[in-house]
Amino acid sequence: MINLAVLNLKDIIKYLLKFLLIIIILWSFSKFFSPTKIKQTNLGISIDNSKFLECLDETIPGMKQLNDKEVETEMKNNNPLKTILKLELSMIHNIKEKDVKNVTEENEEIKVEQAQTGLQTEKIQNNVPENFTNSYNGVNIKNGTDYNLTEEILKPDIQINNKNVMIFHTHTCESYTATEKFNYTQTGTYRTTDLNYNVARVGTELTNQLKSYNYNVVHNTTYHDYPAYNGSYERSLSTVKNLLLTNENTDVIFDIHRDAIADYSYAPTVKIGEEYAAQLMFVIGTDGGGLEHQNWQQNLKFAVKVQEKANELYPGLFKPIVLRNSRYNQHLSKAASIIEVGATGNTMEQCLASMKYLAKVISEVMK
Repeated sequence: MINLAVLNLKDIIKYLLKFLLIIIILWSFSKFFSPTKIKQTNLGISIDNSKFLECLDETIPGMKQLNDKEVETEMKNNNPLKTILKLELSMIHNIKEKDVKNVTEENEEIKVEQAQTGLQTEKIQNNVPENFTNSYNGVNIKNGTDYNLTEEILKPDIQINNKNVMIFHTHTCESYTATEKFNYTQTGTYRTTDLNYNVARVGTELTNQLKSYNYNVVHNTTYHDYPAYNGSYERSLSTVKNLLLTNENTDVIFDIHRDAIADYSYAPTVKIGEEYAAQLMFVIGTDGGGLEHQNWQQNLKFAVKVQEKANELYPGLFKPIVLRNSRYNQHLSKAASIIEVGATGNTMEQCLASMKYLAKVISEVMK
């Protein structure tokens, strides 16, 4: 979809006045500082037409697009205001054409390949077992809280705004195993401030994928873990609060991370068709740590709903949902979550692939 700026009459008048002021200033400089370029007439002082046009050519964009003979004719008829008006209208036309071209080119640059369904899916075995404590309709949950997860708590009967999505990164610098295509300089252990090689790049891929399904997506790439890692969640809390001031009707908020465990070779992977994709994991916070969090059950229901659909379309794409006592800023929305995309052993290619399948799942859940 292409958005074009429309110039109304008020904007045109304002635009013309600005350039008329420029012309007056140019004329004044010509009068006081270039006396040899001015000739006297019975009517007073007049401008040397050729020098005037030459000056305009260099000063006003679009001037040279006009027919030179037409401009000269108007100037000889001593009608400079009419000439200037034609110049301005011509320039506005040129600007509008340029804007249309640029917007079209920007939209054409983003070519998104949406995920197919009906593909054979196979989870690749790794050296880290997937433990869980609860299960609901095939969705596994690892409960790290004291809450008793009843069927009522897990039942995904949740209604949300199905058009707006917000994506951000509390640990923006988290990155992956380098490859020839995604080879980066580390600024920490499997960390980089280069947004093309950390989880922000994964967030960009998810943003483009979701936009291809016509969702409104806000993606924030602020560093919250650099230069200091401590205090990351306090800083991301401030970011999300500010984003919600101008994006009030946003229920779905994803904090995209990379799993961080001591085994750097750990690479949870699923094969979908002929493509290898990093496994995903929801991390849902609660008020078990003492902080107020009235939305945690709604957050959990949304995660269950998404994972139900993922199990249907691409079984093995998700690991068990992890439920913890920490809040993780998820109290700000009723469909907020952390999504951990792969681990240090995964490659960026695998993580980008998983965003394609995640977006497809979300598009089915949020119809």
